Amino acid sequence: MSKIRILPDALASQVAAGEVVERPAALVRELVENSLDAGARHVEVHAQRGGCAMIRIVDDGSGMDREDAMLCLERHATSKIRTKEDLGAITTFGFRGEALPSIASVSRFRLATRERDSLVGTEVEVNGGKLVAVRDHGGAPGTVIEARSLFFNVPARRKFLRTEPTEFAHVEQQLRLHAIANPHVAFTLTHNGELVLHLPATRDMLERIRGLAGEELASRLLKVEEQTIHGITISGYIGGPGMSRSNRQMQTTYLNGRPIESSSISYGLREGYHTALMKGQYPITFLFIQMDPHAFDVNVHPAKKEVRFHDGNAVREAISRAISRTLENANKLPTGHAPAKPALVLRPSPETTPAARQEQFSMPVERASAPLRQAAPQQPSIQPVPHVPAPAPQVEKTSAEPPAPPIQSSEKTARPAEKTEAPDFRIIGVLQKLYVLMESAEGLVLMDQHAAHERVNFEKIRRALESGGVPCQRLLMPITLQTTPRDADLLRQNLAALGRLGIEIDSFGPNTFKVEAVPAFLKTDDPAAWLDDVIEELRSLSAKSSSLRLSEDAIATTACRASVKSNDALSIPELQALLKDLFTCEMPYCCPHGRPTLVQISTAELERKFGRRAPG
Repeated sequence: MSKIRILPDALASQVAAGEVVERPAALVRELVENSLDAGARHVEVHAQRGGCAMIRIVDDGSGMDREDAMLCLERHATSKIRTKEDLGAITTFGFRGEALPSIASVSRFRLATRERDSLVGTEVEVNGGKLVAVRDHGGAPGTVIEARSLFFNVPARRKFLRTEPTEFAHVEQQLRLHAIANPHVAFTLTHNGELVLHLPATRDMLERIRGLAGEELASRLLKVEEQTIHGITISGYIGGPGMSRSNRQMQTTYLNGRPIESSSISYGLREGYHTALMKGQYPITFLFIQMDPHAFDVNVHPAKKEVRFHDGNAVREAISRAISRTLENANKLPTGHAPAKPALVLRPSPETTPAARQEQFSMPVERASAPLRQAAPQQPSIQPVPHVPAPAPQVEKTSAEPPAPPIQSSEKTARPAEKTEAPDFRIIGVLQKLYVLMESAEGLVLMDQHAAHERVNFEKIRRALESGGVPCQRLLMPITLQTTPRDADLLRQNLAALGRLGIEIDSFGPNTFKVEAVPAFLKTDDPAAWLDDVIEELRSLSAKSSSLRLSEDAIATTACRASVKSNDALSIPELQALLKDLFTCEMPYCCPHGRPTLVQISTAELERKFGRRAPG
């Protein structure tokens, strides 16, 4: 007796529905995408009980005649593709012809549609995949699709649905994703009869983001100017230094208008933000990628959320370069208030300082570039080069270790004049020997002296490594690394790059390597664990990424240990020098770990806190 049987059409549709329609938000995704493909300029989404009881989508798109209204409910019926060649260059959101029959097979389904130039439209009712009625429809042009009692005939699937608030949160998030990518389309969302979102059409992308995320967040975003790298066009808005979230909910990326997820994109974001984001945090992005549809495949995931790129390295590098350029060119404090741009002027406030410190406060800015002097007794200072812990006992230095960079400026490491523009800040005091209080045209600015010095040291060490070889320190006992075949191949491909970083490593048998030296700047008690991290970093780097990226975590750690601490009292000349050096950095507003170096409290905010201005 044969054990293999062909599934009945109804059961096959329910199996397909399990992949395409996993929750109410999936209905919203598929049906809103159909509305956009139909050229809709207004889309309404109505939900009841989180969408489990009812989802209704109303659009003013092109509509369908009766023949198409019946055919669209057949499996794999689509107007989007004709040949296999079309499948390799998808330019629409939907293309498989699975959504409508899948939804109709697991709900009480109604479709009402009318073409704009037709006097009468068509209404179709389906109950759990069974056709109930077909009748004339006299509604407005466009299409209305309603799905009630989702999974009423598949209780095993229904029990996996979450609570009403959870399901509706997914519905709302799905609509937000499409609304951001289509600001020219008006969107409306209601839940249990109450209006949740009303987004008028606009030509301004930032206006749409403002309507969804609020004025405060939108005002702090940095614009990614449209740029084309490797034939890939990148544009959009991203959060600046100090803006992040503990999850990826606000990390949105679009490929040719489609919201997607991709490891290549995630790595590109990570590389672009690598020293402007705290560990464990995720950036806020509204990033748009445009590229040839032949260069990627969207037909790799049932929900079409993931894509496969033909050249993932090019995508990764394009995103990384676009992000890093935007961050480096930004001139905004973490609060989003753009500071003024005159030459750096550090003016003390004579009326708020003791007379004994007048001479220190009146020191000309030019003096800040000279070697630091011992401060007056009234304002104790620290030595410019703090103590750095000795290396681990098993490491023996055979080359001179570069000294930790001092706080004072140096013409040798200064950046070009056009990139050293800085705000007009006036130092007014120091809070708890850590936070430098300064007055600006916008209000009060606080500088974290440790974070600021970390950024200065980090960029000085990195520039030194970029301009020359990396000195190494030989190990008393070479380290033997046992790796997997895949990691062994990865190391062999990058032996030259690792050598430039001061890592002397050679093959020592199948899947085994011997390490005899590590970078001189490395401060660690466990070089073997650090090398494991290097291998992990190699896995995530593209072939075209800078090999310097491998060592930046170690540089950041060294910069941290060589920087002034929270209890180190700095003199005014030292603070002046530190601030001047900070604004010669590529990214002055965050430390190498992504924490802010400067925070601004606007005058308006201070006035609100003291009751001098009404809230809002």
